[in-house]
Amino acid sequence: MKRSNYNLPTLSDEGGLSAYLSQIKKFPMLDAEEEFMLAKNWKTNGNIKSAEKLVTSHLRLVAKIAMGYKGYGLPLNEMISEGNVGLMQAVKRFDPDKGFRLATYAIWWIRAAIQEYILHSWSLVKIGTTAAQKKLFFNLRKIKNELKLINEGDLKPEDVKLISKRLEVEEGEVYSMNSRLAGHDHSLNAPLKSDSNVEWQDWLANNEVSQEEKLEENQEYKYRRTVLLNALATLNEREKVIFQNRRLLEKQLTLEELSKKFNISRERVRQIEVRAFEKIQTFIKQFLKDKQKLRLLDQKKTK
Repeated sequence: MKRSNYNLPTLSDEGGLSAYLSQIKKFPMLDAEEEFMLAKNWKTNGNIKSAEKLVTSHLRLVAKIAMGYKGYGLPLNEMISEGNVGLMQAVKRFDPDKGFRLATYAIWWIRAAIQEYILHSWSLVKIGTTAAQKKLFFNLRKIKNELKLINEGDLKPEDVKLISKRLEVEEGEVYSMNSRLAGHDHSLNAPLKSDSNVEWQDWLANNEVSQEEKLEENQEYKYRRTVLLNALATLNEREKVIFQNRRLLEKQLTLEELSKKFNISRERVRQIEVRAFEKIQTFIKQFLKDKQKLRLLDQKKTK
């Protein structure tokens, strides 16, 4: 089942996210009987129009689930696109004779697709939420490249002063953001590059937050925190201290400060930091794989 086979709304640059959300609201919801007949027609006869109706009637579900992942700091339109791919996979595999609705079955596929995207894009670095910090986040690498500092770790005071002046932010914010991004740009997704077409509105949280959204965000925060704490448990004490002080804490230590603390070289500190980050990533990947296997087993038990 390929996306090109469908006449679906797209998340294009023209109109952006708000236009897309307006479009998908026009697709009618299906009652149980209509959904069953469409699913049977698709499964038995391969009728693409039936499959298209099954997909379009659940696009709002994808958008709702994707919004629950806003806390990861990734473009909402990208997460919706990935969720739509998961939805199409769910429609492809859905068996209406099992007795449950498509939405119940599709939720897992949608979440799995979005989580996979986050896994490849997510850095365990906390990214600022203010307009100034976002401006700094988007432009720091660009300016460092212009100044031929792209391969530098800790910036020199004169470079920090220049960057802070150009971006109109505090020097401390430059130090903080640089330490968050230095050495692991590979973990950040392409849409964050300077030539990205992602609109600012896709990054801004809705000021009108419903109780349901608050609950979802709280649950998502608890979930991420639990995963991170379990991942940190795989590190030895020195790795944990270095990783937390370089990646997680609001006031982060420099390589020089940590090298003095542990009586090792700055390069050795950097190596330990990278190794710890790789361990964290490996744990999270395995965690999500195990979670998928458990979900599949649960689904088989209910069949």
